[in-house]
Amino acid sequence: MANRVSTSPLKNLRADVPAAVVVALVAMPLCLGVALASGTPLIAGLIAGILGGMLVPLFSRSQLAVSGPTPAIVATVLVAMQTLSFPAFLLAVLIAGVIQIGLGIIRAGVIAYFFPSAVIQGILSAIGIIIILKQFPFAIGFDLGAFGSQDFVSAHGENTFTGVIAALMHLEWGALLISVLALSILITWDNVALLRKQAWLSGPLMAVVFGTLLNTLFIHVLPSLAVSGHNLVNLPVIRSFADFRGMLQLPDWGMIGSKTVWVTAITLTFIASLESLLSIEAADKLDAFKRRTPLDRELLGQGIANVASGLVGGLPVAAVIVRSTANVAAGARTKASAFLHGLFLLLAVLFLAALMNRIPLAALASILIFVGFKLAHPSIFNRMLRLDKSQYLPFMITIVAILFTSLITGVVVGLLTGVFFVLKANYHSAIEIGREGSTYKISLNREVTFVNKAKLSHILERLPKGAEVILDGEQVGFIDHDVLEVIRDFERSAELRNIRLREQGFDTPVLMATV
Repeated sequence: MANRVSTSPLKNLRADVPAAVVVALVAMPLCLGVALASGTPLIAGLIAGILGGMLVPLFSRSQLAVSGPTPAIVATVLVAMQTLSFPAFLLAVLIAGVIQIGLGIIRAGVIAYFFPSAVIQGILSAIGIIIILKQFPFAIGFDLGAFGSQDFVSAHGENTFTGVIAALMHLEWGALLISVLALSILITWDNVALLRKQAWLSGPLMAVVFGTLLNTLFIHVLPSLAVSGHNLVNLPVIRSFADFRGMLQLPDWGMIGSKTVWVTAITLTFIASLESLLSIEAADKLDAFKRRTPLDRELLGQGIANVASGLVGGLPVAAVIVRSTANVAAGARTKASAFLHGLFLLLAVLFLAALMNRIPLAALASILIFVGFKLAHPSIFNRMLRLDKSQYLPFMITIVAILFTSLITGVVVGLLTGVFFVLKANYHSAIEIGREGSTYKISLNREVTFVNKAKLSHILERLPKGAEVILDGEQVGFIDHDVLEVIRDFERSAELRNIRLREQGFDTPVLMATV
């Protein structure tokens, strides 16, 4: 029975309840941090965490993945918030959810396997760099206003680098000390195995706790260093049902015809779906019981959660690797853990908002900076640069394109670069020519497509008169119609050029081929 487990939530509550508490403690600062990094109301991050936790497990068949707001959507939200109001952005989230539901229904989960790993790694690394640069002002206590919502390079000549320089000119020493303490805790926690094994504690939670305690100390001992006002978390305190309704926002249905809304929705669909499918794959690999999650059902569950999140004022939802990993490490056995983590987040919003409003934004920014550093870790660049140029060039080009244009443009550029190298590799390997004396052997390997038409034409045209040619199709699996036309033309001209042509490996003469 070592390789089997009951999926009944009631039979696994002893393992799932403690795991849910751990994941909720990990998720809470991350939900707030993603909202902060995205330039949206902080409550939007918690709403997404609640709905992702409570709705996705009802429709997905993943036993261990945990959903909520993800740092992967930060760059997209930053760009969208330049031109859209938050209610209009909520409409884009809702539309993205509808698209995801449609993708799940038509069984499109397999699409994740068609993205080159180098491009995916480039996307994640670029997002990490953007997060670091965008969170730096918050980490040192400088509120740059539109800094959090402007693109990397704006139309007015300002960019993220000038924003960082401006922040350095207005450094708040109290916020800086809180950030240094929080980062020290995160780095220590990540590198000390004994700390990582703590079931009820996590690095992000401790960074928030001690950052808040340090600011409380400043308030009572060194008021000049204390951070306050806009440099603290600002959640609505719920004292009545009217307060609860007041914190929810509705989408702006009047923007349904906006091109920006639809572009944002499609971008969110791509990023959230890709993040979810990659997280599911990672969670399934960590599952000691080797259960597999149907990807189509996962898209369906994520889509339903995003529709709900867009309806009530939440950020986009996706399965998240950090939370899923924490869930596994905490001993979760079924999807009940993910559901309960969402319930615990809801209880925290209802009853602990006043306490959370004491958290310095510098502590949350430090958590996001640490997440961004791990996404764009130097070891990743080192590993990619050691690979063939067909890997590191799409990786680097994707990063540069995202940083200096936009996320969707960078992804398209990265994919086109990846496709170019695939076609180039096929171009060189699909057709080979060898020579023994006056005999030329032309071998067709694997699939020969229109990409190889020019090379084959060039080879056949340069064959000398009177040569003997062997056309070998033993290894070919598919021949494109355009390539067949080239071969047919050569067969007709071979006799005129006194070339002796012999074909082998074809079921029927190439001239008569119809595939």
